[in-house]
Amino acid sequence: MSQAVPKIVTRALGKNGPQIPRLGLGLMGLSGHYGLPAPDEERLAFLDKAYEMGERYWDTADMYGDCEDLLGKWFAANPGKRENIFLSTKFGIQVQGRSIKVDSSPEYCRQAVEKSLKRLGLPFVDLLYVHHLDKVTPIEKTIQVMVELKNEGKIHHLGLSECSADTLRRASAIHPIAAVQMEYNPFSVEIESPERRFLETARELGIAVVAYSPLGRGLLTGSISSKEDLTKAGDIRTMLPRFNDENLEKNLAVVAKISEIAKTKGVTPTQLALAWVLAQGDDIFAIPGTTKAHRLSENLGAMSVSLTAEEEQAIRNVGKEVFGARIHDKVPGVNIFGDTPPLEA
Repeated sequence: MSQAVPKIVTRALGKNGPQIPRLGLGLMGLSGHYGLPAPDEERLAFLDKAYEMGERYWDTADMYGDCEDLLGKWFAANPGKRENIFLSTKFGIQVQGRSIKVDSSPEYCRQAVEKSLKRLGLPFVDLLYVHHLDKVTPIEKTIQVMVELKNEGKIHHLGLSECSADTLRRASAIHPIAAVQMEYNPFSVEIESPERRFLETARELGIAVVAYSPLGRGLLTGSISSKEDLTKAGDIRTMLPRFNDENLEKNLAVVAKISEIAKTKGVTPTQLALAWVLAQGDDIFAIPGTTKAHRLSENLGAMSVSLTAEEEQAIRNVGKEVFGARIHDKVPGVNIFGDTPPLEA
């Protein structure tokens, strides 16, 4: 019996934005980060399958290993399909050995975009995000060069990631921002904080929120049963607080509660977690990552899952029990909910 094709639900990305799938495809893992990348043949075949399934919203970044190069190969082999895909990429993080440098300066923005387009073999990307903000460049200067790139036809929409509400407002005053990418899942609800006023501000400005790591970097899938599941070479989760020896065992017990709710509802833990993110509003999108076609099909199935108010609250309550921060806030260069200095008069 053939597998049913998942229903793709679309919404406008931000105020007056394009209609795109509410669940996109995060491509970070396609080039490593959670283990070593597969051979090109397998990865290109996965992209073929994603397209066949109707997944036409793809998210990458210039610091995701060879991901842009791989996409360049796929687009070269499938030139007629480019117009059907909404492609976003990011700039601002430079990987330097085992450390990172954040640079959101106008000069680096232009340099990074030119390199991304060359790797992709494309004249433009649909959406460009500032991946992280350095602590020296006023956001107005970064947005101004992005507007120039838009006017040159090299990007179509502007986005930010991991910024503060104040920085988001300042950016929006220069040019409309289509989307802002932030971590959001039942274990990570900081954007809702009344002190940060982030989600409130995005909604006031008509900016879509794109949830990265909507599955808590795989924790909410229920597929992790012990530290041994994270022993692949290159798996960055071993460095994150929620996955360390002190917290992981406790968090697996929390995930078991999520899995019980999913079992009662007749869906997978993955689908339950993604449905929870989407239930937070039509202006919320999510970009779960996977490298497996059957997992992508499972993810897309979440768009057909509806939650009652009681189920949403039950998941939210369990999420409050998580142990450990989502990311180390002391990593050099990282600027979580990043502010930028004021623009000098």
